Amino acid sequence: MGERNKTSAPPLQWARLQALLAAVGLFLMGASAGAQPSAPGQPMPAISRETAQQIIGDAYRIVQPRGIEETRAVEIGGIRQWISVRGRDRRNPILLFIHGGPGAPEMPASWLYQSPWEDYFTVVQWDQRGAGRTAAANDMSSVVPTITVERMIADGEELVSHLRDRYGKSKIFVLGHSWGSVIGLAIAQRHPDWLHAYIGMGQVIHGQSNERVGYAWALQQARADANQEAIAQLEAIAPYPPTDRAVTPQEILTQRRWVNHYGGLTWGRTDLDYEQNAARLSPLYSEADLTARGQAGATLVRLLPELWQLDLRSVSRLDCPVFIFAGRYDYQTPSSIAADWFSRLSAPHKQLIWFRDSAHMMHLEEPGRVLVQLATQVRSLAAAAGDVPPSDERSASQ
Repeated sequence: MGERNKTSAPPLQWARLQALLAAVGLFLMGASAGAQPSAPGQPMPAISRETAQQIIGDAYRIVQPRGIEETRAVEIGGIRQWISVRGRDRRNPILLFIHGGPGAPEMPASWLYQSPWEDYFTVVQWDQRGAGRTAAANDMSSVVPTITVERMIADGEELVSHLRDRYGKSKIFVLGHSWGSVIGLAIAQRHPDWLHAYIGMGQVIHGQSNERVGYAWALQQARADANQEAIAQLEAIAPYPPTDRAVTPQEILTQRRWVNHYGGLTWGRTDLDYEQNAARLSPLYSEADLTARGQAGATLVRLLPELWQLDLRSVSRLDCPVFIFAGRYDYQTPSSIAADWFSRLSAPHKQLIWFRDSAHMMHLEEPGRVLVQLATQVRSLAAAAGDVPPSDERSASQ
């Protein structure tokens, strides 16, 4: 503003005005009467993990009258398995997120990206057999022997049936991420009439091809980087994958270490620490649940022989709509393999959607773009079927 419009308050009046504004600010922010703000230039006092969880949990609450917010155990496959069900309008279509790993639940870090999805879907997160809260709720020594690919698929089928019955939905969406895409694709094959569509994200098609392509890329990156440690470790497991035997867990860990280091898991990052740290603040997870989350190794070791033989390249037809979300830099489950398979797949409707700045974790790497695709391309199928709130159905037809 110009000088002629500038006014100045006497020092005492200005001090009173500042105090008044501060008091109004504390009131508007909901601070308690006894709260003491930090002095200017001083750091805010540290808060506990429990307090951080409470803050996030309060912000994350569903308060809309038609909303749904449940975290509960369901009897599936003879054991208690935990799910969270969240959405701001229960008339929205259901989207079941089947996590990867094996044994790496999405529930604890879902608060990072999921809230906007809940405007358009009722989102279900599921801690699978041997993972997260489900692992904490059961005796792992008795559960681990039951972990097979077929049992996990059957668990997924039971859960989809439960969701359809409990919430009165004839069809839902299933999104399978990484290992979860094995379960999701099987459900799409066996029960296409249960689904509005299947969404494969980081789609697994052929495990041995995944290992070969990811390994070659990591070694190429290491050589270009003159990273002698990486080169030595990767060359020590050559030829990879082995052609005369199954791969060992240690060999997989070596390959993954350097694939991840060069951004093949999260593009531009060397590890997954950001997701692991976010999970520690989850309002849905206790300390015991977080501890159980670290037991994923037992699930992987149990499933590894079957996953090594997994080959879905012969799947040539699905009788429900199919979307593939593919990260350009995904070398955990290389997108080129899924894209090649998808080009030969027959389906009533199919769409391959590329995420240009993502690797394997596109829902965390490009959350806005994932949301847009889910809310427009994917959800439109539910709108066409009348499985959305009436106001949204009218908007979709205009």
